[in-house]
This record gives sequence, structure tokens and C-alpha cells, in this order.
Amino acid sequence: MQLSEQELRRRHEREELEKMGINPYPSETFEVTATAKEIKERFDKEKGNYQEVTLAGRLMSRRIMGKASFAELMDSTGRIQIYVSRDDIAPGENKDMYNTVFKKMLDIGDFIGIKGYAFVTQVGEISVHVTELKVLTKSLRPLPIVKREVDENGVEHVYDAFSDPEMRYRQRYVDLVVNPDVRETFRKRTQLVNSMRQFLGNKGYLEVETPILQPLYGGAAARPFKTHHNTLDMTLYLRIANELYLKRLIVGGFDGVFEFAKDFRNEGMSRFHNPEFTQVELYVAYKDYNWMMDLVEEMVEKVAMDLHGTTEVKVGDNIINFQRPWKRFTMFEAIEHFTKIDISEMDEAELLKTAQSLGIHVDASMGKGKLIDEIFGETCEAKLIQPTFITDYPVEMSPLAKKHRSKPGLVERFEAVCNGKEICNAFSELNDPIDQRARFEEQLELGKRGDTEAMVLDEDFLRALEYGMPPTAGLGIGIDRLSMIMTNSHSIQDVLFFPQMKPEKQDKKEEDKK
Repeated sequence: MQLSEQELRRRHEREELEKMGINPYPSETFEVTATAKEIKERFDKEKGNYQEVTLAGRLMSRRIMGKASFAELMDSTGRIQIYVSRDDIAPGENKDMYNTVFKKMLDIGDFIGIKGYAFVTQVGEISVHVTELKVLTKSLRPLPIVKREVDENGVEHVYDAFSDPEMRYRQRYVDLVVNPDVRETFRKRTQLVNSMRQFLGNKGYLEVETPILQPLYGGAAARPFKTHHNTLDMTLYLRIANELYLKRLIVGGFDGVFEFAKDFRNEGMSRFHNPEFTQVELYVAYKDYNWMMDLVEEMVEKVAMDLHGTTEVKVGDNIINFQRPWKRFTMFEAIEHFTKIDISEMDEAELLKTAQSLGIHVDASMGKGKLIDEIFGETCEAKLIQPTFITDYPVEMSPLAKKHRSKPGLVERFEAVCNGKEICNAFSELNDPIDQRARFEEQLELGKRGDTEAMVLDEDFLRALEYGMPPTAGLGIGIDRLSMIMTNSHSIQDVLFFPQMKPEKQDKKEEDKK
């Protein structure tokens, strides 16, 4: 490994600290009594509070001025200025703690712990006067230098930003340090999940866990990741959905169950797709898809209020309003609205011809349902910016949904589309085991035609249905996509701490050494 000049220097400083008897990676607890944000928001000069505080964080800047210096400390809540005086942190005759350690052995990015008291500088900045300083971690790699300046109008300007997307996603740990605003995106994501969890828990539904490794994959149309269990000598799949297991729990007697699930689909990657993603699935007995639409509106409206204090959320150039009620189209109505073509009575051959006339790429493996899905996706989805329910899908598109009570050939299904992308999918769940077996068999035929996303036949799930599952409404909401909207993020990679990436290219010099 070839080291830069800075990396060599930092390693030398680490050795010098050890020679001085200072452990650059101490083990003992450093008790923190205040945060940067807390002091800056609550310090009152008249009250004289925060006169004995301890803080810890990264050293982010220094202005050394002889016997005293100003520096900036960053903790998880933000930055605060600190004032370091030689005679305060080195009160005896030995001034090494200031002259050698602070001035020569510390670098930007090192973790330090300080004790001191809050005060206001002559220019009015709340700061901490340091009385004790301790090295907590010596960093061996320099952070990217991001310069921030505030002009006379109070506007912050950022220079040399760590902004390359690949670098940010690959080195998220650096991104979070030098672009601290990114942390707010992930705080909001957690807040979103907590809001939904609280909402569902307050309704009396039980949060559960179901298998990630499954002997059969099901519950969605997607290609799975495959693995092998050595002891059992059997193939297992990473789940593409948890639907079929949650329905088994409804069969078992629970009236309402939900799970925040990591699911995995072996498919293309884009700014809307990651092979590993998170969704919440909910199943409630004795309900239907109309009831579930009302619940989705109520829950997502609550999420917007919890995160933003308003139902209006800025996403790109759009203001999206999640206030109830949302607009509703049937799938055929939406297609006719945007294309002026009524496809509701078309057979497979007519649908194929229509898709081709609209310039949509199709192939011989696509059945009637897939063709309708492609037509809708290419002509309608991107135009649906405000939250909209698309209802009543063709039966061929929905092998797990119940046939529509009054519209032959359709099922009781809806998707919510927002900002041009689906954010949830829901059904009146199919609970007729004979009908479900026939639907699975249709999927097997599509698989023989080359549809790699066709579902497989799950005999154990059919056995569960034969014991009887009550009328049930089911829902899946994509947490990643909803997080993108609620945090105004352009890409799914922006709301995943560690998105899947291609293998990192090695430096040519590194390769030549091997």
C-alpha cells in the first residue's frame, strides 16, 4: 500500500504520541455532558450556565495564534468553536500538551475530548474555553477539505465539496463527516419508519418477523438471489417478499400483522432500484382494498406531518400534497386518460400491437398482464406527480389478488403512485385455494414461455389457504421510495447508507505492484 505524505506524517505523529506516553486510542469511557447544538441553543450569558461541560468530537479546523488558538469541534449535533490556551491545558512547567500535542501532533479529523466552560467571544460567537484536552483517536487518513464561508448576507458558500456520487456512496462514512446535512436525510428516514410503526401499533396490529432464507420464493414477480445450505444440502432463496408468510399468520388467527422487511430482488439497478430494499407489509383480516386505501392515505398523511409539520412536501420542482383524499383512477381509466386509447376489451394480440404503436419495447415472453403493465408504466406512471391511487388491475397482472366483486376480468388491487413512481401495492387478498392454485399454474406457464419473474407454485401456502384464511386486505409500501420523496432525494442511493456498488476499481499504481 502506497501512502501519501500526509498519511506517512500522521503515522509518525501516532508513534510520537505513544513515545510521550499518550495512548492515541484510549479505552476508558469519556463522559460527555453536553453537545455542540445544546450549548449553542441554550447558553445564556446572564445565567452563566454551562460552566462545567465536557464535549467530544472531531477537530475540524484550527487557527493557531502563539500561546492560544481557536479551533472547531464537531460532534453528532454540529460544530462549535473552542478556545485553547497553552497555560490552561498545560498549567505546570511542562507545556508539551499545547506546544507539541495540540500544535504539532493533532490533525483535522482527530477525535478529542475537552472540558471547559461556555462563553461568548468579542465578536459574539458562543464558544467553549478549554481547560483540559484529551486525545481520543488519531486519524491516519486526511479528510477531504470542504471549505465553507458565510458572506455579508449570511449566505453559506461551499468550496471543494465532497460531491462525487460514487465516492459519496462508496465512502458513506466520509460523506457523513464532511457533508453533515446528509445525516438529516437518514434521521428523517428513521423518523418515517418510527411514525409508521407507531401508527400501526396504535391500531393494535402485531409487528412480527418472518424468514429471509426461504425454500421457495414468492409474494411478488421478481428474480431471486439463490444460495445453498450445506447442512441441509438444499437450495434456499433470499426472500423477494414476505407476503406468503404473513398470510400464513392470518390463517393462524392473528387479525393484523405487519413487518418492516429487508427484501432482495436479482434485477436491474437504477436510481429507483437497489437489489436490497426495505418495505413494510401489512395484512388485516376482515378488510378489503377500499378500506386499505383509506388507511394508506391516513398513514402517509401522518408521516408527512410528523416529518415536516405539513402535508405539503417539496420534491424537486414539485410541491406534493399528501392531504386526504387522494385522486383515484382505475388502471384502464388512467391509460385512456393519458393515451386516448381504450384497451379494456383488447386481447393479447391487440395489446401487443398497441404497445408497439406506442413505441413500447415488448417481447414474446410477455403475457396479457405484462403488456398492460408495460403500457401503463410507459405512458402514465411518470405523469402522476400528486399521490394517486390506480385501482382495478387485470387478473393476469395479479396472481395473489381476489377477483373483483363486480368487474369480470379484473382484481381488487391498487397501487399508490407519487412523483412518477409506485410507492405501494395492495389487494383484497385471494383466499380461495382453488383459484389460487389455478393462478399459480398460469404463472408456471408464463415461466415456460421465458418470463424469468413468473411466480412459482407454493404447495405449503396452498395447504394453509385450504385450512381457511378470512377475507383479508394486504399492503406493501416501499420504505426507500417513500423516503426519497419525504427527504427530497434524487436517487434511492441517497436514502441507503450503503447502496450496492460495482467493485471498486483499483488504482493503477496499486495493480502494478502486485
